[in-house]
Amino acid sequence: MKRGTPASGRPRALVFDVFGTVVDWRGSIAREARRIGRAHGVKADWGAFADAWRAGYRPAMERVRRGELPWQSIDALHRRILQSLLGRSGLRIAPREIDELNRAWHRLTPWPDTVRGLQRLKRRYVIGTLSNGNMALLIDLAKSAGLPWDCILSAELFRHYKPDPEVYLGAAALLDLQPREVMLVAAHKDDLAAARRCGFRTAFVQRPLEHGKVATADVSPDRRCTVNAADFVDLARQLGA
Repeated sequence: MKRGTPASGRPRALVFDVFGTVVDWRGSIAREARRIGRAHGVKADWGAFADAWRAGYRPAMERVRRGELPWQSIDALHRRILQSLLGRSGLRIAPREIDELNRAWHRLTPWPDTVRGLQRLKRRYVIGTLSNGNMALLIDLAKSAGLPWDCILSAELFRHYKPDPEVYLGAAALLDLQPREVMLVAAHKDDLAAARRCGFRTAFVQRPLEHGKVATADVSPDRRCTVNAADFVDLARQLGA
């Protein structure tokens, strides 16, 4: 039997999208690629390289979701995308270095407010990931970035990728909670919309620099969300943590 909703009407658990919401994937990947490029004497627009790598993410997941590819972890999909980018960038590196660069996704830097906000939220709520990233990636990322999760939930557990409902409903079931008792925190409105369709509460967090300083991210308030917050510290304040 699922546990009842608290009298306050607040969620019992907060689950977080990770790439872009918790960590700065673009800045982190550009730095790692620049370091390897410098070691090989290759100059390139490494921010654009990071953008191109990320741009392959959704199409690759869609191929898995449509059954065109067998189930693969995000690590495997990232490596597949990376292989296609290396030739275009002029970067010729050995398989060992390809593996090292691919694992840059395990070492992404958190946003400045991330750890402080999570520590506050953890005092009052169960907090965890709900990411398409695979388990090994999310565990390494938590260790390297000092992310104080209570639990790590990955799409890999359900053999589905967000926005498939199996991911959101599966996470609520593993937490022994009703969907309405769980809040998804994300910087991406499509992810939040999919969570709401499954009965989740939602919190939109602004990440204006996710795509770099010159990119324009949609950080306008999402009226459909339970909460709109400037960052994780603001989210903690609004949720009484």
